[in-house]
Amino acid sequence: MSVDAKYHATAIATGGRDGRSRTTDGSLDIKMTVPKELGGPGGEGNNPEQLFAAGYSACFLGAMKAVAPKLNLTVPKDATVEATIGIGPRSEGGFGITADLSIHLPGFSKEDAKKLVETAHQVCPYSNATRNNVNVGLKIV
Repeated sequence: MSVDAKYHATAIATGGRDGRSRTTDGSLDIKMTVPKELGGPGGEGNNPEQLFAAGYSACFLGAMKAVAPKLNLTVPKDATVEATIGIGPRSEGGFGITADLSIHLPGFSKEDAKKLVETAHQVCPYSNATRNNVNVGLKIV
């Protein structure tokens, strides 16, 4: 598989899960904190799972907007995608992630919503990156 990348984002992390992460263009600079559930202090700061959830939800909504015209549909302005990313030990060893997306498409029939979500799931870069490695749950709410 080859990708003709049109854009590159670069971030630098220091200190790992309890350090800082920043983009090289200076647009993002955040404190990283290990959640209490993973043995850390919790509190102020973010973690990689939160960043993944924010990115996946925004990207999936963008994918729906990109494919909607081809399906003769229009994504409503109040549409939302909520991504829930989990992390924990894998039975095979190491750690793994889970991903669940809840998609809200006000005014859509179940049939149109399903068609849009399934099509977006085939083109979304996050969906393609996780396919066959992470089970992604898709729920239309």
